[in-house]
Amino acid sequence: MVSARREGDTVIVFIPGWMSESEETRWVDEMVRRLERSEARRRSPARTGDDALRRRSVELARRYLEGRAEPTTVRWVPTMSTRWASCTPADGTIRVSERLRDAPAWVVDYVLVHELAHLLEPGHDKAFWAWVRRYPRTERAMGYLEGLSAAAGLGLVGTDGDVPTDADPDAPTSGTVAV
Repeated sequence: MVSARREGDTVIVFIPGWMSESEETRWVDEMVRRLERSEARRRSPARTGDDALRRRSVELARRYLEGRAEPTTVRWVPTMSTRWASCTPADGTIRVSERLRDAPAWVVDYVLVHELAHLLEPGHDKAFWAWVRRYPRTERAMGYLEGLSAAAGLGLVGTDGDVPTDADPDAPTSGTVAV
């Protein structure tokens, strides 16, 4: 069996010892190609820069939020210590932590939909979650973010960075909200 994984910037390929040198070379090339294709499929189209992130947000708002959420700016920001992203509904600003640049595209999409929904409903009430849950991978993405936080020992608060777990989920919030 041949397998490969990435460790930082290095690709590690596992090859049975009985293979010839030419077979090893062929399999290393093949496994690097497969790994790169897999990583490319996972990458968010928004990953390239702020303009692409904003375009992706507009597309997601159109697809899942009836085109009603209109951010003024959407941008990557230096790694946030307590949240994945934040939104200021008063001025339509959405900020996404650079920590998510390597997350799968469907996770970044969830985070964007979550923040866009705050432009329609500032709090984390039932109306807000009704908007967010229009994105089909909401639950899966929330689990991914919780697992990522736990695995990295980040201690980020769930997926509702600004709402403690013992808070009333229907209580309104104001100002900047975050995921």
